[in-house]
Amino acid sequence: MSKKIKVLVIDDSALVRQILVEILKAAHDIEVVGTASDPFVARERIKELNPDVLTLDVEMPRMDGITFLSNLMRLRPMPVVMVSSLTERGAETTLKALELGAVDFVSKPKVDVAGTLADFSEEILTKIRTAAGARVVARSGAVAYVVPKHSADAIIPAAGAAAAPPARRMLRTTDRIIAVGASTGGTEAIREFLMGLPADCPAIVIAQHIPAAFSAPFTRRMDSLSRLSVCEPHDGQYIMPGHAYIAPGGKHLLVERDGARYRCRLNDGPPVNRHCPSVDVLFRSVAQNVGPNAVGVILTGMGDDGARGLKEMRDAGAPTIAQDEASSVVWGMPGAAVKLGAVEEILPLNKVAEAVMRLAETAGAQSVAATN
Repeated sequence: MSKKIKVLVIDDSALVRQILVEILKAAHDIEVVGTASDPFVARERIKELNPDVLTLDVEMPRMDGITFLSNLMRLRPMPVVMVSSLTERGAETTLKALELGAVDFVSKPKVDVAGTLADFSEEILTKIRTAAGARVVARSGAVAYVVPKHSADAIIPAAGAAAAPPARRMLRTTDRIIAVGASTGGTEAIREFLMGLPADCPAIVIAQHIPAAFSAPFTRRMDSLSRLSVCEPHDGQYIMPGHAYIAPGGKHLLVERDGARYRCRLNDGPPVNRHCPSVDVLFRSVAQNVGPNAVGVILTGMGDDGARGLKEMRDAGAPTIAQDEASSVVWGMPGAAVKLGAVEEILPLNKVAEAVMRLAETAGAQSVAATN
């Protein structure tokens, strides 16, 4: 029998602690070893119980969750899943927690809304299991990981549906587009990637699995840290070099060809691969409308969203990159893409930006030559 994942629940709300304990106890592979109402109690519980994973409330009395997490990652790095409120303040704090080394986060369940608790149960169990497989180490007070209009249905067919139409000949253009997909661990991976790019780089389109309340604060943070102009696009917005466009939470982002230019298209259709935005939706639109003018990048993430779309990009002539396992928080999405034969280069995160610039120049030159 496999070893159970030992979880310590830290939350100042007795109700939330009770909900989390009941959800976790129902899982055959998870054991709740204890609870704590604040970080001071939690500190003693960690020493006593040696848990594999913590769930940590963002806002708590006596010591806030961020201060506690910072101390924990400096003194005893371990997997943490943050439990956050769906507010702008909660989003900003959660993004800081991810920067400090939290593996992932979930939003607090709305116990007064029918059906929400069941959805929350599946999410928290999945993220606890994923966190248990992540390894973290302290580094200079921070951490480093050592180890997720058009019809969306027309973009990504159901399993067994007809294959995507063959790529059509593109009009002559020197514009390139870099398409990026990520999930678990992706907010920090995207940060490092964007910070490694020059201000005059080709346009970037990004699908990161993130709730609607969190995508705007995340985008603002990326804009403040990157040399690029980073935004959440509006429907129909032209795609320009030197800009990065991050899909809003709850909407699929697609790239549409408009003569020799490209536009962003937003679609609020149902989730694809259980996600909205979906990486597969973005990548397929890029394969069909940008073809060899694109570069595809799949970063750390849970599951396999993006693997099929990246394969279609590669089949359409676009060079493709996957983040390697050693630098990924979770090698689900990149690993699935590699297994599918969708990836040309597998690189550590700190080499991806440089490779993208090299491949973008090559892709642009080859595309123009092909039209002559």
